[in-house]
Amino acid sequence: MLEMKVEGLTLDPLTNMPIITLKDLSGKWFLPIWVGIFEANAIAIQMEKIATPRPMTHDLIKNIIDGIEAKVNHIVVNDLKDNTFYAVISLTLNNHIVNIDSRPSDAIAVALRVNAPIYVAEKVINMAKGPGLSEGEDIKDQEKLKKWLEDLRPEDFGKYEM
Repeated sequence: MLEMKVEGLTLDPLTNMPIITLKDLSGKWFLPIWVGIFEANAIAIQMEKIATPRPMTHDLIKNIIDGIEAKVNHIVVNDLKDNTFYAVISLTLNNHIVNIDSRPSDAIAVALRVNAPIYVAEKVINMAKGPGLSEGEDIKDQEKLKKWLEDLRPEDFGKYEM
């Protein structure tokens, strides 16, 4: 597993769908995950530290976790099947580990709220490699990512469908 952080949010230039960009801590790998607008908004609100007048859904989840005295250990984007990414939220509750199935966008939104590590299984990185990605390639700036996204062809998007 590779520990990753949310590098940013961007829009797919062809579909205008939001993309969460995860980057490993060494800067050698990145993973774009296409998400819905509401999930992207939940992540953006947390990244920008925007206060909302009432708890949003992921804030509510955090409040429930806190209320039952559980702890989020980490989240893992653990699979990519039939064009869909999968994730789990690992919790400790009463000294028991509980893994909760989740969409990656929801798991990431929760992880950001509780400061939990974000991991991606290496098999997901390998399955999700797109054009222009190679082992050890360093994604140093948003411009390089933007160029990669602009160069994608419509047939390349099939493997990232929601």
